[in-house]
Amino acid sequence: MASLYVHVPFCPTLCPYCNFHVVRRAPGWVEAYLKRLREEAQGLYLSHPEPLATLYLGGGTPSFLRDRELLALFQALPWRLERGAEVTLEANPGTLNRERLALLKDLGVNRLSLGVQSFQEGVLKFLGRAHGRKGALKAVELALEGGFRVSLDLILGLPMQDVEQDLAEAAALGVGHVSAYTLQVERGTPFALMGLKEDPEREAWAMERAEEVLGEAGLLRYEVSNFARPGEEARHNQVYWQNGFWLALGPGATGQYPGGGSAYAFRRTHPPLPRWLSGEPPSEEAISPLEHAKESLMLGLRLREGLDVGEVERRAGLSLWPLLEGSARGLAQEGYLEVAGHRLKPTRKAFPLLHGVVLKLWEALEPLETQGKL
Repeated sequence: MASLYVHVPFCPTLCPYCNFHVVRRAPGWVEAYLKRLREEAQGLYLSHPEPLATLYLGGGTPSFLRDRELLALFQALPWRLERGAEVTLEANPGTLNRERLALLKDLGVNRLSLGVQSFQEGVLKFLGRAHGRKGALKAVELALEGGFRVSLDLILGLPMQDVEQDLAEAAALGVGHVSAYTLQVERGTPFALMGLKEDPEREAWAMERAEEVLGEAGLLRYEVSNFARPGEEARHNQVYWQNGFWLALGPGATGQYPGGGSAYAFRRTHPPLPRWLSGEPPSEEAISPLEHAKESLMLGLRLREGLDVGEVERRAGLSLWPLLEGSARGLAQEGYLEVAGHRLKPTRKAFPLLHGVVLKLWEALEPLETQGKL
């Protein structure tokens, strides 16, 4: 079994908050992208031919591709899908209609991640989105009618936003999943150049309201920024949060592969589109057992179910619990963690302050660094 991420960098617009690897269409680029993708997929398949349990096409805006281009993209992937595999495609509301949804269904897509961001016209304009409120609602309606599992992306905590209204609309639509984020002003984006500032207090309040409003509608918070009805959790993304292995294709894509020698894993990041088209290989970073353990703590504590330190110990080949136990129990006394055996689970109180909780646990592992367990 395996998971595969495919990056499709093309977007109809470049949103002022986005720092992903995205480009506008240019003559010949999509054709060159599909040709190079096929070559890259064939090479990766030879070394990793396992059936896919999850396939995720992200971007960019994969649904921005034309019908024949989408068909060619799927034809470029030689992997067989497991029975019941999750096949997710990121889409913007303005790129969907009944005909497009029928094609996606025929291609095997069964889950759509819709970049709605808001249902308020002023907020959508501020965010540079190409769709409006009516277009967002229509896209959700058509996707649900088409039998897709639907996840909505929302950005919360913006200064002009009625957070309660956006959450209430999302909760009422009947979707199975909502990814709710606060605005991160990333370096180099237009928002950063404008001097836009984040509002941590408003954002923390917005996420608390998201947990309450969406929870009342049956969408439970299973990860810091993700809410789902039972059984509708994003299977592909859980591979990331559980710090597993996944394959990756496309410009800017990052995959994580089993290691060798002193490395627990190798993280391979593909170059941007022009260099990727020229055949430049991905850069590679070796992940040591201790780095894997620390990343597993950081990612696992994003999940409501937390993580089993014993499982991380088995994977990394390190003795962690004797070092972590004191800090973990101290954090539990302060109300940030629940400790059950060797399982650590974040509390609701911990979610807004997760960075500090993780740093406290990382500090407990410093003796391993001094012992050369890098």
